[in-house]
Amino acid sequence: MDIKSHDGYFNKWRIPVVCLPIVLGLLTLMIHPPAAVTSHLAFTDMYSAKAAVVRDANSFVLVADITGPVVPVTARFVERVISLAEQKGATACVLQLNTPGGLYTTTQEIVAQILNSRVPVVVFVHPQGGWAGSAGTFITISAHVAAMSPGTRIGAAHPVNVGQPELSEVSGQKITEDAAAWARSIAQMRGRNAQAAELAVRESRSFSDVEALKENLIDLRASNLKNLLAGINGRTVLLASGERRTLQTEGAALMQVEMSFFEKVLHTVSDPNIAYLLMTLGMAGLMVEIYNPGLIFPGVVGAISLLLGLYSLGTLDAYAGGILFIILAFGFFIAEAFVPSHGALGTGGVVSFVVGSIMLFSNNPAGLKIRVSLIVTTSAFIAALLFLLVMAVVKGQKMPVATGKETLIGAVAVARTELNPRGTVFIAGENWNALSEEGRVEAGEEVVVTGIEGLMLKVKRKE
Repeated sequence: MDIKSHDGYFNKWRIPVVCLPIVLGLLTLMIHPPAAVTSHLAFTDMYSAKAAVVRDANSFVLVADITGPVVPVTARFVERVISLAEQKGATACVLQLNTPGGLYTTTQEIVAQILNSRVPVVVFVHPQGGWAGSAGTFITISAHVAAMSPGTRIGAAHPVNVGQPELSEVSGQKITEDAAAWARSIAQMRGRNAQAAELAVRESRSFSDVEALKENLIDLRASNLKNLLAGINGRTVLLASGERRTLQTEGAALMQVEMSFFEKVLHTVSDPNIAYLLMTLGMAGLMVEIYNPGLIFPGVVGAISLLLGLYSLGTLDAYAGGILFIILAFGFFIAEAFVPSHGALGTGGVVSFVVGSIMLFSNNPAGLKIRVSLIVTTSAFIAALLFLLVMAVVKGQKMPVATGKETLIGAVAVARTELNPRGTVFIAGENWNALSEEGRVEAGEEVVVTGIEGLMLKVKRKE
């Protein structure tokens, strides 16, 4: 197909085509906002008790919010918070945790940072209704002090094979055994119930805040930060250095630490739904640019979005097979512009896109999956966009040629000299040699161009 002959027709679709994926994606995410986006919305409420805490110039507690899926940027943030607490000489570091789970390797990094911290680390599952699911279980029980708000829960920590197809029974058993041993080791180190921690891994057992306290998975329950600091005041914890430190937290000042702008951006794009939307937007932008060269804006936005999406998929350990299916779909979509397949390539591309979308995070833990509603929305959009682009190409091919000598056919010229039957005519600001098909034509008469042979126009009298 000729993809350069439909510029005029496609111009009116520029803004709708570029904006439609953004609008559809935002509408979908507004209906079901991802955890990574909403993580900072409850921040003020979570610290509503701060004003009631008596400030003490001699001691302070660092407080940080860990919300949403546990991804690589989460580990970097926790490392920064703990390092800051150590440098500033904080009495303790409180991590307010609310997560559905996350990546196993990232969880290992965070747990190692907590276990080796030179300041007491308190993990507080908060706010009420929150949870420490999967990866959050390991993080909570690794803390020097573990606490939960009323209405929260912990557990369901069975490992999953992220970024891989279904493993063999033996391989899966190895992963489970390793995770169970790790949970027992952490629990024993902190003097917690190793059996309950192991059940959370092997049987995906979950515990309410009351049950977790009864089973000795946590140290206390607290309704807010003020009550937590009062409840842990006077407790003695053992640091990795061997030092025993008594917590003096009641009345301590609070230093709130937030993610930097860059960390917030990385955390947001590390949400599977955002990563998937960026990748789809990137594909759409590049498709528009390839089908209609010269628009520039869709190509630039598409390239940036695609790179961000691929970066996010890489950090989230997306299944490589799913990515390959989506790349194959993109290839089919582009080939549809050049190969007359009567829609076969486009249909195959849509099917490949849907299959790849489903496979991307099919084995991921809760909180690291793509919503079905988003897959349906983006797949429908891609199919509609492809249809629109192909129709634009087809209609462009049927439009009359707007440039070149062929545009002279049917145009009116004026005879500059007598045509008997040859002579000269004036048309489109130029003099042309002409051949009259109806005999003699007087100079000054109007004629109509009926054809072109080389540099000779064929003309006849205008009726």
